Amino acid sequence: MAAQYKNKEHLIIQQNKREAELLKQLEKGNYTAENPLVQLNPYLISPLTALILFYTDTAQEIQVTVKGKNPQGDILHVFPRSRKHVLPVYGLYPDYENMVELRLSGGEITTVKIRTEPLPKEVPCPTLCKGSKEHMGDNVIFLTQTSKADALACDYNGDVRWYLTINVSFDLKRLRNGHLLTGTDRLIRLPYYVSGVYEMGVHGKIYKEFRLPGGYHHDTFEMEDGNILMLSQEPDGQTVEDWLVLVERKTGNILKTWDYKKILPYECETTYSGSGSAHDWFHNNAVWYDKKTNSITLSGRHQDAIINIDYDSGDLNWIIGDPDGWPENYVEKYFFTPVGDDFEWSYEQHGVVVCPDGDIMMFDNGHYRSKKKENYMPASQSYSRGVKYQIDQKKRTIRQIWQYGKERGADFFSPYICNVEYYGDGRYMVHSGGIAYKDGKPLEGLGSMDGGENTVLNSITCEIVNDQVVYELQVPSNAFRAEKIPFYYAGETMETGEGKLLGELSITPEVDTEIPAKDTKEMVPDHYGLSVTEEEDRILINATYQKGELAMILLWGENNEVHRYYVNTSSNNKNFEAMCVGTFIKEDPRNVDVFINKNGLQGEFFIKLLTEDVIYDTGIQVVF
Repeated sequence: MAAQYKNKEHLIIQQNKREAELLKQLEKGNYTAENPLVQLNPYLISPLTALILFYTDTAQEIQVTVKGKNPQGDILHVFPRSRKHVLPVYGLYPDYENMVELRLSGGEITTVKIRTEPLPKEVPCPTLCKGSKEHMGDNVIFLTQTSKADALACDYNGDVRWYLTINVSFDLKRLRNGHLLTGTDRLIRLPYYVSGVYEMGVHGKIYKEFRLPGGYHHDTFEMEDGNILMLSQEPDGQTVEDWLVLVERKTGNILKTWDYKKILPYECETTYSGSGSAHDWFHNNAVWYDKKTNSITLSGRHQDAIINIDYDSGDLNWIIGDPDGWPENYVEKYFFTPVGDDFEWSYEQHGVVVCPDGDIMMFDNGHYRSKKKENYMPASQSYSRGVKYQIDQKKRTIRQIWQYGKERGADFFSPYICNVEYYGDGRYMVHSGGIAYKDGKPLEGLGSMDGGENTVLNSITCEIVNDQVVYELQVPSNAFRAEKIPFYYAGETMETGEGKLLGELSITPEVDTEIPAKDTKEMVPDHYGLSVTEEEDRILINATYQKGELAMILLWGENNEVHRYYVNTSSNNKNFEAMCVGTFIKEDPRNVDVFINKNGLQGEFFIKLLTEDVIYDTGIQVVF
């Protein structure tokens, strides 16, 4: 039997078609404010959003109000004067007949009813919410996930008012143009490296996908000129999570690259944190650019260190972290000496923020809470916290000036992920997103890697004002990061037009060695369950192998031109040092995806499978 083949349109292309159909329908119909065209989930991935489309005889301003279950739950936005109205609607309740009020500047008021479906089981509903509308205002809490759950947003009352049906990854933040920026759902390499980032709207419309040759992970930072710093790695390098790239916003081209191996002693094992390894020696999980000093601050989980480098030269300026185990010349030149009372170093930290006055904030995960193995702290005795440090670069001193979380002990302990946010002096968010228990006790591993029946996940998001908790949200999942932003941005209008794919994926590495094998001319045996999915920029070959089985994917072209791609059949979820996003890990590790990028390939090729010493046909031909 031939292998299964399907062509999968990129989500951007699907959305372009849907939008064109809607606008065409609007033009052909006689839609008015009293009888508008209403499309729920207009961009296919955001079920609690809608578009309302109609014309008015004269140019009018429209106020849209999604009526809350009580008046405090109202979400409203005013759209500018126009005759043609394409109005995005955000914050619908699930499994509910939502009332959306349209108030025209001419005085007319109409109500549109929009019925929504229940939340799918993949959306984790909050178990606790303490807050108030007065505090939250129009803001909601967006949560991206590391467990197998969907991204969501909750209001002041803990009601889910938004979620996505694709597994976007890593941080989600708002750009200056009002769009959202988050990691794609397109895996390119285990455990969680994805093709790049989506620039998208709350309604799910993807304006751009920025693809990176080395893939994307963890975090981004928007520069003043609109270009974006993105965390990446050398394409197909021997180490991971130790590159930073600057991406041009208009084209997706990489303008500048920083390689941390050139500035740090990356082969020095005594600097590693408890989770560090030669392969994942730095584990960069946060980036921040500071205009005042023209410098970049980076968090390296597997060094227990925050480093600061010069933007132009890439030279190292300073390091915040426990100096134990570091080479003496680094300690003398780059580290700070603690001063003051109640000082503690951070361990395996995340989410670094540079405050306006130069203070450094981060989420101190406290994983192991030592660089010496004999002093490692078990989860039951551990604690995580948001912490703020004040540094004096001239005196080379560091002082701890604020913390929150230690007092909550193991119940606030997250060995991975998490973030902090600075809203002004004395006003901070601390998000402990990786809390997990097994058999009622704090889990000694990561929740994303151990999600069995006896494992309970939790995330706690707190906002603290002058050391008082004014908002707390708990959700039964492990949430990568939390962001507090409103659904609508100032002056928002609907931006129609085709989304774009920018940048490019790498050339997929090939195997040079030709394995002696007999070409049977037979079809792939059914037990492999082999399937081929073709996308705009790559092909995916999925099959199930025996663990350790020798396997290659062959692209067989004219004149015996053969491209060989290795299949890793020994994958084991436990081999990864840090599973910051576990949504891509399969329950059966024998089921393996092989991605072959179209970049660098040209011509017609038959897809074949080599296993051990035989070659099978798939019956599938692809054209590049």
